[in-house]
Amino acid sequence: MNHSAPADSESVGGPAALSARVAAVSALSDPARRTLFDLVSRSAESITRDAAAEATGLSRSTTAFHLDRLAELGLVEVEYKRLSGRSGPGAGRPAKLYRRAATELTVSVPERHYDLVGDVLASAIELSGSSGQPVHDALRSVAQAKGSQAGREATSLPEALEQNGFEPCADGDDLIFGNCPFHRLAQDHTDIVCALNFEFVTGLAAGAGDDAHTVLSDPGAGRCCVRISPRTAGA
Repeated sequence: MNHSAPADSESVGGPAALSARVAAVSALSDPARRTLFDLVSRSAESITRDAAAEATGLSRSTTAFHLDRLAELGLVEVEYKRLSGRSGPGAGRPAKLYRRAATELTVSVPERHYDLVGDVLASAIELSGSSGQPVHDALRSVAQAKGSQAGREATSLPEALEQNGFEPCADGDDLIFGNCPFHRLAQDHTDIVCALNFEFVTGLAAGAGDDAHTVLSDPGAGRCCVRISPRTAGA
């Protein structure tokens, strides 16, 4: 299920917490709120409260309440404009207008990040085309770079894994994953996606500054193909 939301609501691995994204989508279960969201989304221009109330038959106060709630949740954006076209003293207060937010908000249970896979694959194809590097090598390079970028946004490797939907859990001294964020693609394109996944997690560890663990490829580990083990002395 996809709905518009602000750009920072879902970065790679960023859950603008999953609970916040669920709350935003759940808000659309209210019929009046969904009607207003659809109206704003389909409008070619930003729309005022008065115009929205007239179009939907809702009272102005109800319309204002629901539109402001949609804005708080990041499902629509707000701008202020003087509709008379005049400025200066006597021009009146700017009107509050609503428009569709520019970016997407996605909620999936279990958490998936197919947008990340698409970004990595497209970036790898571009790198391969511009550099002549074999596409599989470019894929590994890009996946690790994206992982490193995401890892720098976390305070630890477990937090980075959690933020990116891996659901890390203990297996003795190791960490394995309770979820594969790329599950459906991994079923059909196992070798490619598992290679991408391994490099992404390796990048997460580097970006999070974790040098106490080793990222290992392990197809039998949990619900993913990666195991993270404590680094042995001298390794």
